[in-house]
Amino acid sequence: MINYSGKDVIDVGAFIGDTAIYFVRRGARKVVAIEPHPKAFTELTRNIRLSGLTSVVIPINAALSSASGSTCVPMDLDLGSIMAMYFGPSMGSCNNGFRIRLITLDEIIRETGVSPGVLKMNCEGCEYDVILNDYSHVRLFRELIFEYHKWATGIPVNELLTVLSKDFECRFVGRAYKDYGYVYCWRIT
Repeated sequence: MINYSGKDVIDVGAFIGDTAIYFVRRGARKVVAIEPHPKAFTELTRNIRLSGLTSVVIPINAALSSASGSTCVPMDLDLGSIMAMYFGPSMGSCNNGFRIRLITLDEIIRETGVSPGVLKMNCEGCEYDVILNDYSHVRLFRELIFEYHKWATGIPVNELLTVLSKDFECRFVGRAYKDYGYVYCWRIT
């Protein structure tokens, strides 16, 4: 499906680094691994180091958003629970958690110097925020693969596909359901 060879990949929801390692093993030139939860991020950096990929993978402890800011990540989440949490903007106190940076696609590209080749988003709802509110940066990418979670946002995936259809052709991959699944898109304009 996606040929990663020689491309830069932004891996949003990198978790413990398994997908970042996969992208490098499939030929990616550089991978920016975005992971908001400090526990998963610690494992991500450890796995990147143990795999000898510190020169190829750029780990960033942040959550992707359409706007800069910060969010609160609860510190009592175990690694299994992290995979079902959306870490969106948070303005309140963060007494029982970690204050984490919200980072935009523009900031990622500018700060890391990667080119927008492939964007992978598995971020339990941030894909809605980014596609609907920061499309000018999403459209810079040649290919997208994202997991959609209607249960997290209440927004049907068709709203994302309508926006993406301006510049991309998209198809569902794997098992696709009304509320959950994966979409692969490639740029046509």
